[in-house]
Amino acid sequence: MQSSNPVLNRSSAFAPGHGQAYPGAAPYGQQPGQYGGPGVPPQQYQGAPAGSRPMTLDDVIIKTAITLGVVAVVGAIAWNKVPDRLVLPAFLGGALLAFAIAMVLSFSRKINPVLVMVYAAFEGVFLGVGSKVIVSYVGGDSSIVVQAILATMVTAGLTLAAYKYFAIKVTPRFQKMVILATMGFAGVLLVNFVLGLLGITTGISGMGPLGLLFAALGVGLAVFNLILDFDMVEQGVRAGAPQNEAWRAAFGLTVTLVWLYWNILRILAILRGGD
Repeated sequence: MQSSNPVLNRSSAFAPGHGQAYPGAAPYGQQPGQYGGPGVPPQQYQGAPAGSRPMTLDDVIIKTAITLGVVAVVGAIAWNKVPDRLVLPAFLGGALLAFAIAMVLSFSRKINPVLVMVYAAFEGVFLGVGSKVIVSYVGGDSSIVVQAILATMVTAGLTLAAYKYFAIKVTPRFQKMVILATMGFAGVLLVNFVLGLLGITTGISGMGPLGLLFAALGVGLAVFNLILDFDMVEQGVRAGAPQNEAWRAAFGLTVTLVWLYWNILRILAILRGGD
């Protein structure tokens, strides 16, 4: 089962063109300090914890690193500790529980850092066990995992560079198209998963030509979702979103990067072929 990005219900604080998402936040284009922009004392944010401050880019980077760190550590443990007889239950359980928690986080108005860590842990189980299965498919060559990680980092870096260098504007139309495409893709994967439980194989999540096509589509959609994530962070910092919202940004970035890694790993495995 492939992973999908469920962060479709973005926090209104980060939505393009919605600078008044937080009561008192400055509409984009206003100077800091106007109507609750970054220059306004934290207590003026309604609903923000007492003594909190506006979110910064450093907050997002640190929290994203923590979340991805949990994914990596738990993934390594799952790789080494989950016995072969429990690989399939751990793989499916990790994927389904991570997806369920991601849905809760996506539709929660107030982000819960503990729940983000729980999500990261289950995602780590899914990736750790799933990566081990992929490695066994290519004859035990674990270098494919390193290649997928590096390819994910390079893809994310190039996407960020393109977003900044070409000053990509995330319009409501662009956002709507990406979200609808992602929802449709996730829906196809969900139907495919249910059919798989019934013993019906479609090849979508397999290692053949159709699986390669859908993995490539997954990478493309992940790149577009990264653009939405980068814009979400930029808009949130500019609007002076509360510091705790950095966890929402970290969660969104983690979901997208996990999805990107998984599809790149599948592409590499399919192109190399099974032994």
